Amino acid sequence: MPGNTSSAIEALRSGSRVVVWGVVAVVVILLAAAVLLFVNLPDANAFNERVERIFVENDALTGAAEIRLLEILAQSGTAFAEVLTSYRMVIFVLLLFSTALLVAALVFLLMIVALNRRMHDIRRQGIEVTSLLISRAENAVVLNDMTFALTPAAIETLAVLAEARMDDDVLTGAEIESVISGRPSQDCEEAAGATRIKRLRDALGNQMVAELLVKNIARKGYVLAVDKDAIRMI
Repeated sequence: MPGNTSSAIEALRSGSRVVVWGVVAVVVILLAAAVLLFVNLPDANAFNERVERIFVENDALTGAAEIRLLEILAQSGTAFAEVLTSYRMVIFVLLLFSTALLVAALVFLLMIVALNRRMHDIRRQGIEVTSLLISRAENAVVLNDMTFALTPAAIETLAVLAEARMDDDVLTGAEIESVISGRPSQDCEEAAGATRIKRLRDALGNQMVAELLVKNIARKGYVLAVDKDAIRMI
């Protein structure tokens, strides 16, 4: 148990480091792309500077129409500068938005990978049950911190399995039916016990919990995948 805990903690720390470095990498890449983009964008005052050069180099343009043309060019340069400034702001906002989306996508992807690994470990190793409390009076079972309300028949089946687990026994379907019905096992059918197990699993609701809690050992029978010291019945 301590070894599993330390390995889980180490895996959690490793996953956290991967998330942090992944987010840092995404931010650095997008920051570098933003710097290159803004450096290569034309200067907002480039057009105004060209118009100013036209004014300076062509001081002979004194006609009313020529001066009007230069004024229009100057106004166009101002409009171009304003449009380019707004484009810069739009690009900046889009970069921030894309950074947030990529970071969120990376975090969710790593979370999904971690959850899939956890689910794989659970399916491979089974459920780690620290306590199993069976209450016949209330027709309920408390599995760790999860409470399940069961039918009296399901509680009876679970109680039989729990008693067998405390005695390190594995029960066949016919033996389960025999204990519950009080008849000899040779007079009971295997299918009857299997039906009781299926109804117990259905009553537990969560398919993964049910399949891993009540294990079917091939050619032997059924057993609770719970440490016998963790079982209590009231």
